[in-house]
Amino acid sequence: MTDRRGVVARRAEDLVPGVPYVRGWNRARRSAGTLADQLVLLGLDSDFPGLLADVNVFGEGLVQLGTVRPEAADLLATLITAGLEAESHRMAAETPPATRRQASAA
Repeated sequence: MTDRRGVVARRAEDLVPGVPYVRGWNRARRSAGTLADQLVLLGLDSDFPGLLADVNVFGEGLVQLGTVRPEAADLLATLITAGLEAESHRMAAETPPATRRQASAA
């Protein structure tokens, strides 16, 4: 999904035969829908009015967040960080103590 500089390839404007655009767009549509559902639950759906599915020139799905206020971007980053921290704590709690000791000794 990235070009040689490591950034997302440009979106597809002209379609090329043989590129699976529908598959990529459908995957992006499902992901955008999942994100939209979570934003609704958090009361943030109005902060991301430009959320949509798209596809790049290689047929890879893209989820565009659209233009958002800095406060909305900060809040989304905070929520992602909190989720990652919670997941990390959950995984640490599920790891047996002997495994943790072995990992820290390595």
